[in-house]
Amino acid sequence: MQELVNSNDYERQPVPKEERQAWYRLSAVWIAIGIDLSSVLLGVQIGNGLSFGHALAAVFVGSLILAAMSAASAYVGAATGLSTALLTRQIFGECGAKLISLILGVSLLGWFGVQAGFFAENAHAVNHSVFGLNWNVQWLAVIGGLLMMTSAIYGYRSIEKLSVVAVPLLVILIFLAIGLAGVRYGWAALHHPAIQPLSFGMAVSLVIGIFVVGAVIAPDIARWARTKTEAILAAFVGFLIGNSFMLVVAIILSKLTNTENLTQIFIGLGLGIPAIIVLTLAQWTTNTNNLYSSSLGFSVVFTKVPKRLIAMVAGILATGLAYFGIFDHFITFLSIITTLIAPIGGVYVGEYFFVDAERLQFRADIPHRWIGRSALSWAVGSLLAFATTPVPDGFGWFSLTTVPALDGFLAAAIVQVLVGLPERRRAAHPEETPNQADDAQQGQNPNPQQP
Repeated sequence: MQELVNSNDYERQPVPKEERQAWYRLSAVWIAIGIDLSSVLLGVQIGNGLSFGHALAAVFVGSLILAAMSAASAYVGAATGLSTALLTRQIFGECGAKLISLILGVSLLGWFGVQAGFFAENAHAVNHSVFGLNWNVQWLAVIGGLLMMTSAIYGYRSIEKLSVVAVPLLVILIFLAIGLAGVRYGWAALHHPAIQPLSFGMAVSLVIGIFVVGAVIAPDIARWARTKTEAILAAFVGFLIGNSFMLVVAIILSKLTNTENLTQIFIGLGLGIPAIIVLTLAQWTTNTNNLYSSSLGFSVVFTKVPKRLIAMVAGILATGLAYFGIFDHFITFLSIITTLIAPIGGVYVGEYFFVDAERLQFRADIPHRWIGRSALSWAVGSLLAFATTPVPDGFGWFSLTTVPALDGFLAAAIVQVLVGLPERRRAAHPEETPNQADDAQQGQNPNPQQP
């Protein structure tokens, strides 16, 4: 029980300078997070909808935009040393942060359950094809959820060690599969025409949308960076490679083999055991970060409970969601969490770069229970994201960037700046009334009764 109390993961304070990590270690974590099987489904869709060259271009453009967005978020995390949840405490106020952090924690907890269910579905298929086993999908979700929970309980250091081991192994196994597929089916198959045509713009939007929440919660990892420059470098490399790697792999393998299921591709190439390893590591490295960030959010809400105990309880609850089939509501749930979480990033990025960076520096005692302008920015961003999300998951009123989460992020940032700058000017000159300021600018005496 004592280990659960002493997490030393700095969930309620800045990460000390002496504990910070080199940029390439943070990049490894983000690359590992990006290598997951949900990206495979998207990669297959893009590969089927575009020519090989256009598909690669769409992945690169989308990942480049996402990398730039994550770099801005990571800069704030490294500059302050604070997690995403603690940033909300500085910018939304004590009570406002509890609400926002609760939304953050519950959303990522549900996403953990979705990914655990996704793992179970694929693990069942692999075990049935390779070993003839017909294990219960629900209990596989429980096994997978509890396994992925272990590293999240022990915090960032455990995640970083897992990523450093997993990433090279995943890369080797995946390149082995690509090489075997190319030899067996011929590289000319890459140039097969699109099966289900997809616009280039929509493909770019899908690439951004798959990992946009990860960009918003980038401070959870970036707070461990030694410098702000290293945080930017780590996020840019990690998100550019991490988001694009599995998408490109899925495009190549699906075009070479004319098969949409990655696990079946591995099995068809005689790589049944490697398929199990890839499946387990890919989902483990991704899902453990979902629970890690979820527990950081809950740590701001339940300030007296040790973070490791929070992670354990949250992991058990999320595993229960996986057992009862939250995976079946994957698309709806994904739309909701991206709509609610993305504007949070817009609020703190807009505040830090354009309004008042000092507000985001850690304070043990927050003077405000609620900061209305931040709540307004988040609400406007969320509403706009819902408005641009197609029905039935959103209102579908109109379209802007074609990525609702990005719409929400940008809208929240703009409102935060527009509302925040006038307030900052008023705070800088509290003794002046608007009329006095106008008179001063015109060189007139503000009090006509005095000479």
